[in-house]
Amino acid sequence: MSFFTKLKSALGNSKPSETKAVLDTVEAITNDIEHDPYAISDKNVLYAGLNELGGYYFFQTVIVGNFHVKTKVGGQLIMIGKNFELKLESDSVEFESDPTDVKGRSITKIDFQIEEEDAAKITNSKLNELVLTCKKHEITFSVINDNKEN
Repeated sequence: MSFFTKLKSALGNSKPSETKAVLDTVEAITNDIEHDPYAISDKNVLYAGLNELGGYYFFQTVIVGNFHVKTKVGGQLIMIGKNFELKLESDSVEFESDPTDVKGRSITKIDFQIEEEDAAKITNSKLNELVLTCKKHEITFSVINDNKEN
């Protein structure tokens, strides 16, 4: 079972059958999902990974939290590190968030296409933050558990 399939199953149904009246926090999200987060913001947790499929590289992200969007114009992700900045465009211009069983919590899967040489750069760089821009939303995530020394 893939990482994203496990993540979706940990969150329950994509359609809320019975919403729980819970005040959602980053701590609650990380406790509910057994995978390590890549980055966090005030009200959202970003799970991410670099993948290759048929010679094409993707930075796959899943945002869990109060971020809820439906767009036909795509999004951008800016990766910021020490002496490093890279802007990625979403692979698809159309995507939308799915609700979860927890009131106010959504899950949004966005893939960003990345060139092979840029994939090597982010693998070897110490990232500090990620800035996601989509429609009128801008979320700054602080990268966690990144111990590279570049």
